Amino acid sequence: MALVTVTDSARDYLAQLIEKQDVEGMGVRIFVTQPGTRNAETCLAYCPPNEVVPTDETMDLGKFILYVDHNSVPFLEDAYIDYAKDQMGGQLTIKAPNAKVPKIDDDAPLPDRVNYVLASEINPNLAAHGGEVSLVEIVDGSVAVLRFGGGCQGCSAVSLTLKQGVETTLKERVPEITAVKDVTDHSNTENAYYQ
Repeated sequence: MALVTVTDSARDYLAQLIEKQDVEGMGVRIFVTQPGTRNAETCLAYCPPNEVVPTDETMDLGKFILYVDHNSVPFLEDAYIDYAKDQMGGQLTIKAPNAKVPKIDDDAPLPDRVNYVLASEINPNLAAHGGEVSLVEIVDGSVAVLRFGGGCQGCSAVSLTLKQGVETTLKERVPEITAVKDVTDHSNTENAYYQ
């Protein structure tokens, strides 16, 4: 069963929205579109009784049932739903760190563990600058060869990003990695975030 954490404030907010629908037995369904890809999106939708899917996992949140899409379960591991009030009313936040890559075991092959850290921790940070990084190969058993793209390609700060961000995080999360190497052609600065 996927462990989806729903804060009390999120539960209360969703319960208020459900109440406004005026449908007996209305619940909420959580699912991931395009799971396991970099285009994965975690979604919430109303789930009236006639749309309940028998294979869905259910979480009784007291005020309503949260239906967890069966196919999305591995991608919703450690998902977190929160609601914070602000000046404009409030913000519902859904975080699903495993939506793009399902959580893997510590004994998974080295490339899988590196790709997991890239997808779940590093690329979300690089995406703020329109960038991304991918694993090309692992050489000498412990050196991750990486290729940067998007806003990272040709970026003047890429060596700092590589050493202080990517390499540090990879070595911390995947102890077998001793170094990283960048094989990106940074002479193309067309889309670079910093030129």
